[in-house]
Amino acid sequence: MKMTNDPVGAAIQDFMAGNLEASIVVESNLTEDDEIRVAYLFRTPDGMPELELLALEACRGRVLDVGAGAGCHSLVLQERGADVTALDLSAGAVQAMQAQGVRQVVQQDIFKLSGERYDTLLLLMNGIGIAGDLEGLERFLEHAKTLLNPGGQILLESSDILYMFEEEDGSVLLDLNAGYYGEVMYNMRYKEHQTGEFRWLFIDPAILEDYATDHGYTFGQVYEGEFGNYLARLVLQPA
Repeated sequence: MKMTNDPVGAAIQDFMAGNLEASIVVESNLTEDDEIRVAYLFRTPDGMPELELLALEACRGRVLDVGAGAGCHSLVLQERGADVTALDLSAGAVQAMQAQGVRQVVQQDIFKLSGERYDTLLLLMNGIGIAGDLEGLERFLEHAKTLLNPGGQILLESSDILYMFEEEDGSVLLDLNAGYYGEVMYNMRYKEHQTGEFRWLFIDPAILEDYATDHGYTFGQVYEGEFGNYLARLVLQPA
């Protein structure tokens, strides 16, 4: 199967074929180009940060692993006996997960997913970024209600990136006409593949709590990291 515009999937396939040094180039409007080593997408629990281990422990019931990538979190949950479905839009990632033995894999856009109900939606590696912007966050929170069983939860990782706008004197320089500072433009490249520009959301916990409460969820912060990253639990309240 020939993949086009699937840098993550193509890189994952190359890694599985033996290119252990494969890296995905990440361009943004905020920082210099960065790289994601594909090997990291295949990490085992020994290589997972504390935040991810806590998130996996907190999963309950039917789990939807959103943006599952190479499937490392789904595999851990599956090995623990969880009823987990791995969801990703990348054809290459889906093929890789199936090849590794992830039993339930769906290639789909989360916003187009319907017809199934889960007890946990899991969004790691800044997974809530798929919302794109604050308007998209509202859309996601409403759509998630159609995917969650009563009392279901969203476990999500995000980051407050305000520190990236700090000056040397400790002041913060923001362009108030540019919208919310956590809305970042990205492009991902691997060989001839690239996503094209897309918007990715980093949401600070105080604003996330406001949005979650407005849309019928309770908010809890499970973990806070050293660099603004955190794990939140949103629990859907009865209508």
